[in-house]
Amino acid sequence: MPHNVALAAMQSGMCLELKYDGYTRLVEVHAVGKSNKGNVCMRVFQIEGGSVSGEVSGWKLMTIDKAYTMHPTAMPSKAPRAGYAKGDRSMAVIYGEL
Repeated sequence: MPHNVALAAMQSGMCLELKYDGYTRLVEVHAVGKSNKGNVCMRVFQIEGGSVSGEVSGWKLMTIDKAYTMHPTAMPSKAPRAGYAKGDRSMAVIYGEL
């Protein structure tokens, strides 16, 4: 399951690289779960890459099924980032969090 890759990156303390909305992105996974809309998702802090919104870094809620490649990197994550709080209110179910 794709969310296992996100969970593994979070648990190992490594960044995750993915292609999402046509952009390559490097993110730090903080939580993985199911959104209030029923989509498997992850709360990430994006540290580099592109974005539809033009915001290349910062907090994002990403639907895992929209990522067409996803793999852990050898780059250590600096998570948890400032502003992170457990119990993400955008998630109805949380599979794992920092």
